[in-house]
Amino acid sequence: MNVNHIIQQISISALPILLAVILHEVAHGWVANKRGDPTARMMGRLTLNPLSHIDPIGTILIPIFLLIATKGGFVFGYAKPVPVNFMNLRRPKEDMIWVAGAGPATNLIQAIVCGLLFRMILAINPSLILHLRPGGGSPNWSDPAAILLVPILLMLFEAVKWNVVLAVFNMIPIPPLDGGRVMVGLLPDRQSAAWASIEPFGFFIVIALVFLDPFGFWSQIVSPLVMNIMMWIVGVSPFFF
Repeated sequence: MNVNHIIQQISISALPILLAVILHEVAHGWVANKRGDPTARMMGRLTLNPLSHIDPIGTILIPIFLLIATKGGFVFGYAKPVPVNFMNLRRPKEDMIWVAGAGPATNLIQAIVCGLLFRMILAINPSLILHLRPGGGSPNWSDPAAILLVPILLMLFEAVKWNVVLAVFNMIPIPPLDGGRVMVGLLPDRQSAAWASIEPFGFFIVIALVFLDPFGFWSQIVSPLVMNIMMWIVGVSPFFF
């Protein structure tokens, strides 16, 4: 991967990724505030200002390093989590489901909105899709609309991709991921307590599932699910790009 390609990839991915992670976190805090916990609001975290959410290592350094090291094959990052005190919630166990599910739900909504915009632009000018393929060439400089719309299409596609990835990844039912917290809220009390007890080891379990891929969890389940959802949203196979 040459430097120009890295710069291009960062330029079309940076804004979609930032919006995906920021709105994800704000959604947690906003729903928590509505359900009785004002912690995020009082700490000034219910804002779209990226400076309130960016983690220098997780949001900037790790994604750039992985983008270069894996030649764009795998990118991971995170923002500063929005603080939520579940004991402040009016019904802690039940409200936890809504607070945890708000992040992935927001990502899915973003993906669908961006996918609709992607489809609308291509419906107006179908020939633009030729410029989205690797080696498809740059837009005709005599066509100002193409020069403007091709980068927008690429950013919309990236927005769909990263929002779907965040939604699916975070709904893996292992605490402290959002899906794990949803599971804790749904299970009966005894099973819920047992499931919550694995939270200190949760990230190690998730890392093992991603990198060791036991039973094809990532390659045979998660990745195909992400690809199918993306294809349903944008109407084009991700392998086209």
